[in-house]
Amino acid sequence: MKKNVVLKVDKVGIKFNLSQEKVDSLKEYVIKLVKRQISYDEFWALKNVSFEMEKGDRIGVLGLNGAGKSTLLKVICGVLKPTEGTIKKHGKIVPLLELGAGFDPQYTGKENIYLYGAVLGYSKAFIEEKYEEIVKFSGLKEFINVPVKNYSSGMKARLGFSIATVVEPDILILDEVLSVGDAKFRKKSEKKIMSMFEDNISVLFVSHSLEQVKRLCNKAILLEHGHLIAKGSVEEVSKIYLEKLEQD
Repeated sequence: MKKNVVLKVDKVGIKFNLSQEKVDSLKEYVIKLVKRQISYDEFWALKNVSFEMEKGDRIGVLGLNGAGKSTLLKVICGVLKPTEGTIKKHGKIVPLLELGAGFDPQYTGKENIYLYGAVLGYSKAFIEEKYEEIVKFSGLKEFINVPVKNYSSGMKARLGFSIATVVEPDILILDEVLSVGDAKFRKKSEKKIMSMFEDNISVLFVSHSLEQVKRLCNKAILLEHGHLIAKGSVEEVSKIYLEKLEQD
């Protein structure tokens, strides 16, 4: 990998097997499986996707629903394993995908800060050092000792965002996370991400807001039905994306 390249995605594909059969129970599934009565349709969520990210790049990932955007981010983060192709990464990746998805609803906000932080690879000492900063940014001080099961989805996302962005990663993966919470928190979270940009981190960013992608990114890629059909400057790729939208 070239010295300034922090991410190289090379001919990556991911295949899912979709069952054609309607099975109502595990017992029925096992019986049909043994009798070889289960058949599958192959579905390629991604196919032959290749691109590179250089240090300091902010790449917007564009595409209609079902294009493979979130799947691509999950493969890069290691949540999903590619069926084919390779992904090479250099440096620490922090994924902001499904914010708060790793929370235990029975635990309080405070307990989940330590739990979620551990999932992201933070040490207990680091979380203790950053605890007040996390709570302050989330704006949830009065709810921090309340079980997360009583949080709204917006509150969980705010806490998840606050925990995940307390570090300084080499590569930041963002999936629609700047659309969570109320307008005040969205503005606050975007400002936080912009401040992280100043540290020359590399960013892969999915958003349904083309305006937001153009404001935050310098490059873009365009996915369509799992295939990468365009890559280049954000202006060039945005133009192709808008043409696709008009055709649909």
